[in-house]
Amino acid sequence: MILDQAKTKTNYNQDSTSEKPLRSIAKTISWRIVGTLDTIGISWLLTGEVETALAIGSVELVTKMILYFGHERLWNKIKFGRK
Repeated sequence: MILDQAKTKTNYNQDSTSEKPLRSIAKTISWRIVGTLDTIGISWLLTGEVETALAIGSVELVTKMILYFGHERLWNKIKFGRK
């Protein structure tokens, strides 16, 4: 079943109808929340200070979104793996 899906080639129009942009946005936000909570938890364990952990998590929330956007834009310029 999974191998059959891997062999099936799709194009942008098919891909765009299989998952709506709003779903992708919701997944992005939920993943960022999970990642930030992870960072806050690790920071709290390492520092023992909730305030410091929340500060690190807050900064990380913003910087990771900016880095991800730049990463995506850069990958759009790379031809590797495209036809």
